[in-house]
Amino acid sequence: MSLAAMAAVSAGFKGFARYFSGVLGADAYVKYLEHHAASGHDEAPMTEREFWRDRNDRQDTHPQGRCC
Repeated sequence: MSLAAMAAVSAGFKGFARYFSGVLGADAYVKYLEHHAASGHDEAPMTEREFWRDRNDRQDTHPQGRCC
């Protein structure tokens, strides 16, 4: 396999992995940080652990349609 073909396969796999992470919500903390920075909040953003705990608590309190 040529180097160009390997690079194309690698780029395709990375793109699929990003898409799949987005579908699963794995990139939610990164999106939260981007939103927090863009919104100009004065307080520091939640840590990643605080974010996931808060998100899970909100989902448990207000369940919406989801697979599990």
